[in-house]
Amino acid sequence: MDKQRIAVVGPGSWGTALSQVLNDNGHEVRIWGNIAEQIDEINNQHTNKRYFKDVVLSEEIKAYHDLKDALANVDAVLFVVPTKVTRLVAQQVAQTLDHKVKIMHASKGLEPNSHKRISTILEEEIPADLRSEIVVVSGPSHAEETIVRDITLITAASKDLETAKYVQELFSNHYFRLYTNTDVVGVETAGALKNIIAVGAGALHGLGYGDNAKAAIITRGLAEITRLGVKLGASPLTYSGLSGVGDLIVTGTSIHSRNWRAGDALGRGEKLADIEANMGMVIEGISTTKAAYELAQELGVYMPITQAIYKVIYDGHDIKDAIHDMMSNEFKAENEWS
Repeated sequence: MDKQRIAVVGPGSWGTALSQVLNDNGHEVRIWGNIAEQIDEINNQHTNKRYFKDVVLSEEIKAYHDLKDALANVDAVLFVVPTKVTRLVAQQVAQTLDHKVKIMHASKGLEPNSHKRISTILEEEIPADLRSEIVVVSGPSHAEETIVRDITLITAASKDLETAKYVQELFSNHYFRLYTNTDVVGVETAGALKNIIAVGAGALHGLGYGDNAKAAIITRGLAEITRLGVKLGASPLTYSGLSGVGDLIVTGTSIHSRNWRAGDALGRGEKLADIEANMGMVIEGISTTKAAYELAQELGVYMPITQAIYKVIYDGHDIKDAIHDMMSNEFKAENEWS
């Protein structure tokens, strides 16, 4: 692939890690963000210490204060911003872009209140004449491992397979490999909903439960994620792939996962407000729990783990009582879908 110019919108941990992957592949990478000190640090010290204390970035990666400069003549734009600000940032990009680009995103969540997927938000806010079909970049991936070039396999999903193949070629190298998929609904819902289960898995650990409980919540969590996704039009096969069970395993078992860490702290009795303040990063699983709970109620989908976590976070239920209630639910067959 010829050298491409890529604007990475969002200099968080994943945006920074993906910027390094693109730079390793010989592309021109421009990071844009709205925190002036962070942009200056990337340009002057070639670090992003808020997320990576010991990592030095390539001097070729440039950060921009001005969105217009960052977007000038780019071939593609990668959104890596929190779900709750995606629409606002997409509006800014749409107002600034003056030519057609490939649009990708690597965020995981559902928009609060509307419950919309991120690709839907981008489709609504960026006019079709300025963009390709959206490509979702998602899968089992900790930024802390990708930034040190650990082996990572994820998915590029788009309604247009050729655009997905462009993104596959853009990112893939000896340590970072992408597989294409056309099930955008499946890949996005899997990426968003697994964060809820990760909060639950962390909570079980914080309460002192062992590997049996971990296996149970991951397996039954996958079942309810799949139920909701299929109801929304996804293929059930997607949930047994990298963006489904793969992402659920890595997020539901690792201390690198902020969702797992938030759940672990809840299980140990910490208050949610304190957890969020101490994390210093967005915990997508918290807001996604609310969106998924409301969506499940609206669509009549059985999601007992999501419901239990919702009650703990938003209704103030005791976490031990929530687990007891789940264990006392009516008996069901394993492959029951309602």
